[in-house]
Amino acid sequence: MTTPIPEQDRVLIFDTTLRDGEQSPGATMSHAEKLEIAQLLDEMGVDIIEAGFPIASEGDFAAVSEIAKLSKQATICGLARANFKDIDRCWEAVKHARSPRIHTFIGTSPLHRAIPNLTMDEMADRIHDTVSHARNLCDNVQWSPMDATRTEWDYLARVVEIAIKAGATTINIPDTVGYTAPVESADLIRRLIAEVPGADEIVFATHCHNDLGMATANALAAVEGGARQIECTINGLGERAGNTALEEVVMALKVRNDILPWHTRVDSTKIMNISRRVATVSGFPVQYNKAIVGKNAFAHESGIHQDGMLKNAETFEIMRPTDVGLTETSLVMGKHSGRAALRSKLKDLGFELSDNQLQDVFVRFKALADRKKEVYDEDIVSLMSETATEGRTDRLKVRFLRVICGTEAPQSADLTLTVDGEDHQVTAQGDGPVDAVFNAVKKIVPHQARLQLYQVHAVTAGTDAQATVSVRMEEDGNIVTGQAADTDTVVASAKAYVSALNRLMVRRERSKSGEDLKMVSYKDVV
Repeated sequence: MTTPIPEQDRVLIFDTTLRDGEQSPGATMSHAEKLEIAQLLDEMGVDIIEAGFPIASEGDFAAVSEIAKLSKQATICGLARANFKDIDRCWEAVKHARSPRIHTFIGTSPLHRAIPNLTMDEMADRIHDTVSHARNLCDNVQWSPMDATRTEWDYLARVVEIAIKAGATTINIPDTVGYTAPVESADLIRRLIAEVPGADEIVFATHCHNDLGMATANALAAVEGGARQIECTINGLGERAGNTALEEVVMALKVRNDILPWHTRVDSTKIMNISRRVATVSGFPVQYNKAIVGKNAFAHESGIHQDGMLKNAETFEIMRPTDVGLTETSLVMGKHSGRAALRSKLKDLGFELSDNQLQDVFVRFKALADRKKEVYDEDIVSLMSETATEGRTDRLKVRFLRVICGTEAPQSADLTLTVDGEDHQVTAQGDGPVDAVFNAVKKIVPHQARLQLYQVHAVTAGTDAQATVSVRMEEDGNIVTGQAADTDTVVASAKAYVSALNRLMVRRERSKSGEDLKMVSYKDVV
């Protein structure tokens, strides 16, 4: 059914983490991970979930289709280019949703019109025909003029009117390359609503990229201009510099409701949990000083700040940690903590586990507690991420690792790696212990993948802190990430490297079977 125009003070949240967010190089998620993130988005109150691009691959189609069937509250949306084949495939994927939506788009700026070599009139006809076709299939149709902020005003107004008359119920105005500024963003929406016939009968949306660091400001300005839907992603994930961050717009509307008199139905207390999960499955760690969800967002080191916080937290905090799902007091766990304490802690952190799942995590928790004097919240979140990773059926697993390093001795690694259930042992040298480990893995599993990123950060403070290692690799255009945590940085490095290789093997197999098809070009849009 058609999504109703929200009341004047309501802003719809359209999350595209699973579509635009996943387009970040190396951020590809597995089928199970997409379903998990979609469930978390649904539970936190996101209005529309753009679950993927169904025509892009069989894997994307399957994920969108299953998300549509499982959704309990959110509208489930799929993306389609301006052709009947894309739109039909999108409809097949979303039609079983409680509330389905087709989102079709075409680039309207001079630069984008030149790619398919369409005249203005030819593109206008294409927009009318494809939006009409989508509306005949689904009552809820969103249309986007890609690169709208660099499209001539007269032409933008013309095609928006055509899309509305053809049946679009939501018009999204994308700032595809992060080019606009807040005053322009607000004025563009305001002018479209005022001057385009029928514009007052549909929902206007805004989709802002962060190339100039103004995505959140541009999105909020668009709302001030009359937009009532914001397209965004968890942690601002997305192509290049990313998208508008969901957590930023939700909390800005909540904290500054005095001057931003609109609201969303997102449960902000679930923000931190989903932020951590998206960071883990995407392999994109959140920067420490990231607004709302960064590790330092509620940390205070300055003496003046600490003194003020002790006297009154509001002196240096405009929101409470609990508003975004952080516990105000961090109960430190240890080797004497029991199952009940662990279950309670996990519940506080947003994890509900069955008895069998709790038992598995408890064993891992005890093993970690034996190596660490104190186990903090961040350690347990990392432990849960490791548990989820271990739950996959992987062809490669690290069985044993010993390294020799120092200022004089050669750096070497003695590695036993399980490949398809069979153990293989090698010794290799390298320029440092991590390089030696990676060389050892490569001896057992030869490959041509290039290491694009190797990143280490400590989960907590102290010399016994767990290290979280992120690895990104590229082979023949396939970009994969792996992540692992351990109190031993070299062990974490080995596990992360092997995790990435496991993902690479899956991508290879899909490529051979034709499942992961490359996105076709504009010239293929018919």
